[in-house]
Amino acid sequence: GAWDMFRAYRDMREANFKNSDKYFHARGNYDAARRGPGGAWAARVISDARENWQGSVSGRGAEDTRADQEANAWGRNGGDPNRYRPAGLPSKY
Repeated sequence: GAWDMFRAYRDMREANFKNSDKYFHARGNYDAARRGPGGAWAARVISDARENWQGSVSGRGAEDTRADQEANAWGRNGGDPNRYRPAGLPSKY
């Protein structure tokens, strides 16, 4: 699960594509959770830690954190990450 989360983060950084953040959140959580309960647990722990850190450091605010956590939960619960896919994001991702 941790590898799935890292891969989604790495892809997000590589893509550097506007409005793709929520897609990569959902995709990382989805991929990790598909590995079973341990993957879902890793996704939740990593997502929560990232959002707690980001919320206190980045200055993006509570609304962004809430939206990120919504995308995290969507993916972790088996929702299709493409719900958050921005138009034009290369098919590589």
